[in-house]
Amino acid sequence: MPPPSDTVKVAIQWPGAFPKLMEIDQKKPLSAIIKEVSDGWSIIQNHEELALQYAEGPGFYITEKNRNEIKNGAILRLTSSPTITAQQLHDRVQSSSMDVKLEGLKDLARSSRDITFAQEFINLDGIYLLTQMVESSNEKYQKLQKIMKPCLGEMLSYSLTAFVELMDHGIVSWDTFSVAFIKKIASFVNKLGMDVSVLQRSLAILESMVLNSHDLYQKVAQEISIGQLIPLLQGIDQEIQTYAIAVINALFLKAPDATRQEMANILTQKQLRSIILTHVIRSQNGINNEMAHQLYVLQVLTFNLLEDRMMTKMDPQDQAQRDIIFELRRIAFDVEQDQNNLGGSIEKRKSMYTRDYKKLGFTNNVNPALDFTHTPPGMLALDNMLYFAKHHQDAYIRIVLENSSREDKHECPFGRSSIELTKMLCEILKVGELPSETCNDFHPMFFTHDRSFEEFFCICIQLLNKTWKEMRATSEDFNKVMQVVKEQIMRALTNKPNSLDQFKSRLQNLSYTEILKIRQSERMNQEDFQSRPILELKEKIQPEILELIKQQRLNRLVEGTCFRKLNSRRRQDKFWYCRLSPNHKVLHYGDLEESPQGEVPHDNLQDKLPVADIKAILTGKDCPHMKEKGALKQNKELLELAFSVMYDSNCQLNFIAPDKHEYCIWTDGLNALLGKDMVSDQTRNDMDTLLSMEIKLRLLDLENIQIPDVPPPIPKEPSNYDFVYDCN
Repeated sequence: MPPPSDTVKVAIQWPGAFPKLMEIDQKKPLSAIIKEVSDGWSIIQNHEELALQYAEGPGFYITEKNRNEIKNGAILRLTSSPTITAQQLHDRVQSSSMDVKLEGLKDLARSSRDITFAQEFINLDGIYLLTQMVESSNEKYQKLQKIMKPCLGEMLSYSLTAFVELMDHGIVSWDTFSVAFIKKIASFVNKLGMDVSVLQRSLAILESMVLNSHDLYQKVAQEISIGQLIPLLQGIDQEIQTYAIAVINALFLKAPDATRQEMANILTQKQLRSIILTHVIRSQNGINNEMAHQLYVLQVLTFNLLEDRMMTKMDPQDQAQRDIIFELRRIAFDVEQDQNNLGGSIEKRKSMYTRDYKKLGFTNNVNPALDFTHTPPGMLALDNMLYFAKHHQDAYIRIVLENSSREDKHECPFGRSSIELTKMLCEILKVGELPSETCNDFHPMFFTHDRSFEEFFCICIQLLNKTWKEMRATSEDFNKVMQVVKEQIMRALTNKPNSLDQFKSRLQNLSYTEILKIRQSERMNQEDFQSRPILELKEKIQPEILELIKQQRLNRLVEGTCFRKLNSRRRQDKFWYCRLSPNHKVLHYGDLEESPQGEVPHDNLQDKLPVADIKAILTGKDCPHMKEKGALKQNKELLELAFSVMYDSNCQLNFIAPDKHEYCIWTDGLNALLGKDMVSDQTRNDMDTLLSMEIKLRLLDLENIQIPDVPPPIPKEPSNYDFVYDCN
């Protein structure tokens, strides 16, 4: 008899027969098991034409590759093999009967999620069949459209759904599709009154074409324009809005460098930003995770347009670039640019320029052009300075003249500050970096202005000057001031202000004095007191706090989490849910059709994993699914969210957490279940916070009382104990 790990107890169904309970020997060939089952029911059909598949959920086929994923208690059914099923559906979708055809397309859309079936259907030229049906959809049924329009729309929707599901498996290259097919898909997007599901699938297909094929990008760009997508953003369907922005992002991301700036100009002319702000960000529907991601991607791609200027050095011999510096001097000191109108000798004029450039805060007073030869920030810093001088002239003049009147050591150098601040802002906004696959960190305020980066700079340069004065800084304190300013900016961005004015107001409440208070408070939370009595108290109550954190982690696992299955197109309809049973003995999990609004009951989750079977928890690059997906392996953000539960013999349950917080919760909870230490950053933060709070609560009665570093000495024993009260 094989060991228990090689035997799985399951129930198997067959139409018209009572379900059969049996043990599957995982060492036996699958064909032998199918033959044994079919013989038990005396099925006449050749066992080679039969297969096993899951009876619940999408109904995936059991193969030699995935048979190790079968769990005890699984419900399977004996059914036609994927080859037979694929041939049957191939015939049904070509039926002359509209009802048969429609039902066949529905079954095809559902079955295509299974890669085993998909491979068989694709081998029958199924992709070509679907593309031909889509291309001829209008012509073939033109006469029937008036009387059967709902049916035709439904058929087209299921055809596109099946196509998307089949292409998601990566079996067929996107480069194989014709211009006629692309034109047809684009026509669905451009056509008014198109069925919502058809529109969704069409946008999803266009996005995948652009992302997965350079040649198709060129063809799609010829068929679909930004202007044609903008009306979709003005509707109320958030999924359509999300897909539309996804296509815009894909076109933006794959555009050649030469045309990317041109495309950005088109986006500005079409007022895309204001439309997104009005109809998406400020809509009544709220913003779901996928929309937040697409807005984040658009934000990153927009800021990446600054990379060229950020990495461009100034040419000291370029007169046009030097004229910008002359313009900064002219605006600040109200002097004429024309050198011919200046009286005096050349030496006198040079001395005057040197003096003014020093007042402007350049490091190189003689030739300030040399200050912009370092990249980053390169010419971008000069662009920001000129924008500030022209669009916020009063503030610019005030800053320059104010610092000109200070002592040399106390003046805040505007030029040097602007260059370093621009570099800092590029680092904060990660200018030049590709967008993350999982990040949703978009800032609404950057969608409120066409020149949001420049306005962002203008607010921050005034903050820098204000902080410099509050710190009473000197030139030696320059780096310290920049650190404080960065902290002020980062703390203000944390609250995701809705507008630049809100951001500015938030900065007003983050003065240098307030930053010192926050730092002191955080330092107290982190370090508390270092006296021996406090350290001993910490050591005593730490186990209680750790147990409290452990219980919180396990309670969160009992509530469960919805995880998303990532692929190249970040589709929204691939979800699965996992939660721990209330007795902490079983992990329940299963696929979902859509993101749940609340907790998913245990009964709705088909698969189970006993905690006792878990062997280890792997994280990051050690996870099997990170090793398998080469493209994802290089994504640092994705690696930081990946973890796997190993069980039985080389079986695993793979996770990609929605965010860093959920990653910490789940890895901590799983480690706690296995009796291991919880080592996440979240545990350390929670421990510091709760420990500090508990100590402060216990020391409330000792406020303003000096706690000695060492305990008081024990007094000598008395000469007698006559003072003791005798109860007798």
